[in-house]
Amino acid sequence: MNAPLHPVSTQFTTADLADPGERTRIEGFVRELGGSLFQRPAWLAAVEAGTGQRASGIVAEKLGAVIGWLPLSVVHSPLFGRALISSGFGVGGGALAEESSVAEGLCQSAQELAQRSSISTVEVRGGVIPSGWRSWSDRHANFAADLAQDDEAQLAWIPRKQRAEVRKSLQGNLTVTTGRDEAERAAHYAIYAESVHNLGTPVFPRALFDAMLDAFPDSSDILTVHSPQGPVASVLSFYHRETIMPYWGGGTFAARALRANERMYYELMLHARRRGMTRFDFGRSKTGSGPYNYKKNWGFEPEPLTYGLWSAPGMEARDLDPTDASYSAKIALWKKLPLPLANAIGPFISRGLA
Repeated sequence: MNAPLHPVSTQFTTADLADPGERTRIEGFVRELGGSLFQRPAWLAAVEAGTGQRASGIVAEKLGAVIGWLPLSVVHSPLFGRALISSGFGVGGGALAEESSVAEGLCQSAQELAQRSSISTVEVRGGVIPSGWRSWSDRHANFAADLAQDDEAQLAWIPRKQRAEVRKSLQGNLTVTTGRDEAERAAHYAIYAESVHNLGTPVFPRALFDAMLDAFPDSSDILTVHSPQGPVASVLSFYHRETIMPYWGGGTFAARALRANERMYYELMLHARRRGMTRFDFGRSKTGSGPYNYKKNWGFEPEPLTYGLWSAPGMEARDLDPTDASYSAKIALWKKLPLPLANAIGPFISRGLA
């Protein structure tokens, strides 16, 4: 008589990302399932190298094979509290698995890890949201579209009013460079720091940008627009699964009159196609915000993003929504700080804004 067969249970364990073999195994799983850039261990490692927020995650296994993965950044901030984020400094993340039951199990394992570690909050940016967690789809939207077949077709794809702005930028005395060297990195950081200061936001550490460029040497670069007076707009982009993602970009005060941002994004579309990309992911924006409307002006349609959050019983979840009334006075104050002072203290604050 044959012995009865017992179902093989799924094991959920905390990943050892200090082990190169473990990182390679998870990278392969993310690649096999077509996961996002933010689900790659390399992204988590760059976040840790650039900000100190530890790379972690939960692995689901059955019979020794990976069947699920939840990337996590362990965020510690004296201002914003402690949290597990999937993924830190990413607009996406969340559990990656073929079965929703496995994805939910990954999230529940993260909740248990948070409780054992006295962490009050778990945030997941996309994927399955377990029942009992808070979730929302009305705060952020993503914007993406296929690239056109050639330069003229790309220009024609842009709606008429925005296309007129791009044409004016092409007639200006602007030049464009792309690269990854120290000069490009320094110009990008100076421009980005000025741009976010004007928005009332602390700038991220430059070490984060350097770590990302170093972590993705063949799939990241910087495009910068120059006027005769110097660099005026710059963007750091990633390339993932035939999609370009302009991720950290901005312009100086002079960029608006020069239409340097219009030149930058149009040139980036052309540059991406020449690199073999077929899709342009314009990224996330707050619903109804200025950047949200700007991306719509370019012809991109908003796609709501669903995020989820668990907070420990009796604990208040961290709130980093810049549109919350409690932040308006702080944003106004930050804008008034001299730029050198804001750049000096901003990175210490922004490490907790994962």
